[in-house]
Amino acid sequence: IPAHFNAANMRPTMSALIVVLASAFAVSSTVAFTPGSFIISTATSKLASSVAADTSTISSTRVRSHSSLHMSSGGDSDAVDCLVIGGGISGSTLAHNLNRNGVDVVLAEARDYLGGNVKSHNDDGFIWEEGPNSFATQPSIVRIANELGIDDQLVFADESLPPWVNHNGMLHPLPKGQGGKGPKGQLELVFGPNGVLNFAFKGQLLSWPGKIRAGIGAFLGHFPPPEGKEETIREWVTRTLGEEVFLRCIDPFVSGVYAGNPETLSMKAALSKIARIEDYSYSIDWNKFGAIFYGGLKRQVELTKERKANPPEPQWVDFEYGNPGSFRNGLSTLPDAISKELGDKIRLEWKVTKVDKDSDGVYNVSFDTPDGQKTVRTRTLVCTAPAHALKDVFTPVMPESSVLLDKVRKEVDRIGVYYPPVCAVTVAYPKSSFKDVELPNGFGNLQNLPGFGSLNPRTEGVRTLGTLWSSSLFPGRCPPDYNLLLNYIGGSRDVGIADLSDEEIVAEVDKGCRQVLLKPDAPEPKVIGLKLWPTAIPQYELGHLEIIDELEKAEKNTPGLWICGNYRSGVAFPDCVTFGYDHANVVKQFLDGAEAPVAEAPVAETPVAAPAVVDEPT
Repeated sequence: IPAHFNAANMRPTMSALIVVLASAFAVSSTVAFTPGSFIISTATSKLASSVAADTSTISSTRVRSHSSLHMSSGGDSDAVDCLVIGGGISGSTLAHNLNRNGVDVVLAEARDYLGGNVKSHNDDGFIWEEGPNSFATQPSIVRIANELGIDDQLVFADESLPPWVNHNGMLHPLPKGQGGKGPKGQLELVFGPNGVLNFAFKGQLLSWPGKIRAGIGAFLGHFPPPEGKEETIREWVTRTLGEEVFLRCIDPFVSGVYAGNPETLSMKAALSKIARIEDYSYSIDWNKFGAIFYGGLKRQVELTKERKANPPEPQWVDFEYGNPGSFRNGLSTLPDAISKELGDKIRLEWKVTKVDKDSDGVYNVSFDTPDGQKTVRTRTLVCTAPAHALKDVFTPVMPESSVLLDKVRKEVDRIGVYYPPVCAVTVAYPKSSFKDVELPNGFGNLQNLPGFGSLNPRTEGVRTLGTLWSSSLFPGRCPPDYNLLLNYIGGSRDVGIADLSDEEIVAEVDKGCRQVLLKPDAPEPKVIGLKLWPTAIPQYELGHLEIIDELEKAEKNTPGLWICGNYRSGVAFPDCVTFGYDHANVVKQFLDGAEAPVAEAPVAETPVAAPAVVDEPT
């Protein structure tokens, strides 16, 4: 139950873990984490935690009507209606939507390119990514691709390919359909050769006691949530589905998505949509013990109705909700297109140093730039830079913003929002060097890598968190006699990865590939790319919702200023794109003098800027 990644809908199943996992691994490759520094700061970036609030709160006070500020023509000062700080996926898509809505916008980015951690490469016949590898296809992605004229470059994975879990020296497929649509796809998911029933009765990932325990939690019930206590992911999963499900399924999922520790990550903050299924379950009068299958079924019915009432636009390309997707030449196609569209509205290598506010409500933002000190005057200001880059910059206008860095969190022994190191290592091996074994459920030989990738539970002794089978996902990623693998290693339970040399990191990745995928005599890897992100994915740990709540309260008292980022809107690529639509509408309403609605945390189910489509990952 809660969500099967391949499906167009949320598909409740016999054991909640099955669907959670099938979605989870795919999401792990879509994370648009945002390390690096957008802002000159005296702070070090060793801080803590996070939540999934997709949109921002704004003041309910009407802004008094200004005459529009206009860009100056030269000099050291510009004047605009909206300044966006941070040109990652959240900031660049926000600037795109503001520009389309007629807002005079400037986008300032500290690096020399847009996209943040989304950076694609194409060299010597290999296409690879330094950060996220793909996205879980959602309407927001297809919509923006259509608006930018790049929808003809979209590519989607084979919907029948499953994610795999490494356990006891074997690869175990997670349930998936065979690419059928509508009712046919539902039947395939349950009764197909790699369906739920086959997983339950023939699969070897879970023992029979583990399957029975999960089935009880899914169909009969479980202990209620503790009163007055915020549960970690481990506590929630163990309570509802059992310890074995956690260790073999959810633990590797959390490693793949957040590179995090499920014993410190908050269930309601990090996996809010899954946690919400329990609320649906208890809302059913006769379901006294909260069996989550029925909550998932109830949400499934609602979601199906919502999508039927709000279908995709007819000019969009056909897509399946949640199916892994990318662009023919990599994810950078999107920010590159935005860069071309915005043109001289972009300021690259601009590092913000100071923010203050005039008595008339206009913000003055100072930057260090290649051409010296520059200042932008703006009616509204949106910062999408990572939390660790904000120290002291916004405190003159919003003192409470320091909560992102300074809040002491005794529950997890951290201060502020924590970003652990993660390294993305792309390697290639000849197909003949992979194990010559037949995989279960008719998927064929491992040498062809028939799947999305493999996850490694921490109990298996493999240091690599997960390996994406890039050459199997999308066409043209490598020469035909090679397999291309993108490996993620590090995270909050392996921070020592940041202290290793490139050679040592490659050796660890190669060791993991040999443990799971390769023959003993496989040649040394062809190293295609290696990128260490010292501050990678924000951790949505215990107490994160309190931090976001304090930030939202502060924004109510600071009209025209929003401090956002993937520590609020969600870490996945589609979350960041959806934020761009939603928050553009919030800013536009503010500029128009309308009383904009206060956004609801942690997740907005319907994009504010595009109400014609329900954009909920499945």
